Amino acid sequence: MDQANSLDIPVNYPALLAKSKEMGFSMSSDMGVGSLLRTLVASKSNGSFLELGTGVGLSLAWMVQGMDKDSHVISVDNEAGLIQIAKAFFQDEPRLELVCAEGGDWLESYKGDSFDLIFADAWPGKYSHLENALALLKMGGFYVIDDMSRQPNWPAGHEDKANELIELLEKRKDITITKMDWSTGLIVAVKIK
Repeated sequence: MDQANSLDIPVNYPALLAKSKEMGFSMSSDMGVGSLLRTLVASKSNGSFLELGTGVGLSLAWMVQGMDKDSHVISVDNEAGLIQIAKAFFQDEPRLELVCAEGGDWLESYKGDSFDLIFADAWPGKYSHLENALALLKMGGFYVIDDMSRQPNWPAGHEDKANELIELLEKRKDITITKMDWSTGLIVAVKIK
């Protein structure tokens, strides 16, 4: 099985990838993560989804591709320049709300409906504000994080943070988790309580 052979790449993905490389943006999720997100999103009809850490929109492209016509996604990033890039690439996507805000502040102030899937691809919702993020997850909803295996760009001490987060998630009784030593290291959790 060739995991790298994805035949259903989002239409705007190659241009987003080129823009990411042009900018030197090195924090994007890879195609494997994107493909998994698309599949998980597709399992939730009329779904409500949250991405924390838009970046240039590579993962978002996969999520949007997996959504049905009645679904909605909110994507939050604290960098206005990145939100502007995403707006340019997704300008004709009515199911998308792009928010420029610090993720932790957004999680603390959000008062809307809960989500069927939360992809925490930024510090907030993962290493900080974890309780806020998980409180917004519907019963049976997916919580997805990547970059849990050692990365070459991690600063000193970050591996300890990642290991602490893994241990914390392992001990929780309100979710069940699967750890995948695949791609950049993923954890997929489902809310059960």
